[in-house]
Amino acid sequence: MKINELVTNFEIWTTNEERSLLKKLSSPVKISQLSEQDQFKVQTLIRKSLVTKIGMDDPSVVANEKTI
Repeated sequence: MKINELVTNFEIWTTNEERSLLKKLSSPVKISQLSEQDQFKVQTLIRKSLVTKIGMDDPSVVANEKTI
């Protein structure tokens, strides 16, 4: 039996707060414009590969990779 047959639905677990933040990030946003709490959530979403950070100087832009 193949792994694809066993796993029919692959989902990355997110909290309700992370889900609402993902909806807000439908367009690119500067990280510095977010609140400190949202910046922490964004870092978590980056580790989960749901959000991509663009730019080296002044970690500038966050773009939503996957809409939930």
